[in-house]
Amino acid sequence: MEKVLYKIYVRGRVQGVGFRYSAVRAANHHGITGFVKNMPDGSVYMEAEGTEKELLDFIEWCRNGPGHVGSLTIDPYPPRNYVDFRIVF
Repeated sequence: MEKVLYKIYVRGRVQGVGFRYSAVRAANHHGITGFVKNMPDGSVYMEAEGTEKELLDFIEWCRNGPGHVGSLTIDPYPPRNYVDFRIVF
């Protein structure tokens, strides 16, 4: 199956609540590769790569992740062939 990369911005109360660590567990569960990091504006930024089905399941997790997710912005990009999913500082 063809892989897709989504650049995802998660806004709301998503820092200081374990969102990044939970995202790593969820990404591994859903077969997603890429990374997650906190942004200076209080949001969380992710590059998530997988099949369309894997990404849709992961995005559903993101909507209900730790803290309070106010909004998601999702933009598709060509895959970058990440090999794992990790936290970037």
